[in-house]
Amino acid sequence: MREPVYVCVYVPEFPAQALLRLRPERSQSPVAVVDGDPPLEEVCSLNAQALRLGVAPGMTRTELQVFPGLAVLARSAAEERVARAVLLEAAGIFTPRIEIQRSGRSAFAMVLDMTGTSRIFGSIQQSVEKISRAMAERRFFVQLAASANLHAAVCLAPAARQRPAIIPMGEQKKHLHSLPLAALNLTVQQAEMLSLWGLHTLGELAELPEEELVVRLGQEGKRLRLMARGEHPHLMVPEEPVFLLEEFVAFDAPVELLESLLFVVGPMLDQLLDRAHDRCYALAAVTVRLGLDGGGDHERTIKPALPVAQREVLLKLLHLDLQAHPPPSGVVSLFLHAEPGDRGKVQLGLFAPQLPEPMRLDVTLARIAALVGEDRVGRPVLLDRHHPDSFKMERFTLPRAAVKETNARHAIALRRLRPPLNLAVQREGQRLATFSLHGKVFSVEQAYGPWRRSGDWWAPEVWSSEEWDVQALDGFNGTLLCLLTHDLLHDQWQLEALYD
Repeated sequence: MREPVYVCVYVPEFPAQALLRLRPERSQSPVAVVDGDPPLEEVCSLNAQALRLGVAPGMTRTELQVFPGLAVLARSAAEERVARAVLLEAAGIFTPRIEIQRSGRSAFAMVLDMTGTSRIFGSIQQSVEKISRAMAERRFFVQLAASANLHAAVCLAPAARQRPAIIPMGEQKKHLHSLPLAALNLTVQQAEMLSLWGLHTLGELAELPEEELVVRLGQEGKRLRLMARGEHPHLMVPEEPVFLLEEFVAFDAPVELLESLLFVVGPMLDQLLDRAHDRCYALAAVTVRLGLDGGGDHERTIKPALPVAQREVLLKLLHLDLQAHPPPSGVVSLFLHAEPGDRGKVQLGLFAPQLPEPMRLDVTLARIAALVGEDRVGRPVLLDRHHPDSFKMERFTLPRAAVKETNARHAIALRRLRPPLNLAVQREGQRLATFSLHGKVFSVEQAYGPWRRSGDWWAPEVWSSEEWDVQALDGFNGTLLCLLTHDLLHDQWQLEALYD
């Protein structure tokens, strides 16, 4: 039978770490996090630099004004929710059996069941090092403790400040002996009663006779004694986290410069890409929702032609999109949501034409759309109607399947003119004779038509026209293959398209 191994991941000052994770520029300066309703806000979490400065939990915002260089941030439930999801995703790399533990107001704790994983991650010392490294890559400082008893690992993790605590099998009681009673997360009534008995450490609680303790505290007393001795069993109930690629940041003051927003978006994209990479995904779409000063949201979505794993490409696409569609007012919060996509490559045929590089194509299309408008970039799709110009533009996407070789020898392309050019046409009876274009006179050699079309007779936009396919020559024997249209309602001729 395998020896059980539980690793407790304890995140001290979790509210502060959740805020500083996406604010690396403030990680080296003192930061205090306040919670509550103004003006009764109190410090609920702080980093090590603020602690060395003299800041203490429970201080009011007014008391914090005497500390020079101290940054004061408001607690954000949304950022803590995202940070908790990031921690669970990182832990999911090592084991699917994860359980969140009840901890203090300013901490977060979870337990990983690492039983039977030694062939994958090595010894328990190596597993603990890899877990610590994975959390550090996500910008979290954690304290780790490993034990064959789950409760022993939970009690020891908050005290493992210098290095991880790894307890050999059967030595739980010895390592728990000197810990204070607060390590058991006692209720107020239990803490008062044990204090009246003169108990201060887990070792003192563990030496009490079990029967006498049950008489006074019931079965809860037996449970506390077994936990203090590192012998209490535990039925683990694993969490089932949902894989969501989301990041959120709230600003202290409205942000109006696009460059300032992109400075914050960069680290957020790094986190999304790292989390997607852990599951062998790229980002197929990124949605940015900007919380506006005064209320309301401004939401934009970018969808590259293929899933992207490059930060620079996504950042440039967001830059171009927000530049073309700026928010109407200052931004007070920033939310990113990404859809995962496969990292597979497009497999082309041996004789297929060379396609442009997808990443460069996305940026190029975004630049063109910023100049001419989004409704003028993409690929045309015919609509189910007979009206001239009955098409719409859709987003351009590269083919995901192999491009098949065609058997056609020739392909004639029809190049539509936008807008069509007005012409002066001379006729000889029913036959087209000549027409003028850009100061040149073309003589019609062959003309096929007319093909009459009409529609929308029930609407004010009623239309009726004739189409002619024409081969014409200019005075220098140059040939022009074109499509001419005759608006019968307004008696107007136009050059509609050219044949290539």
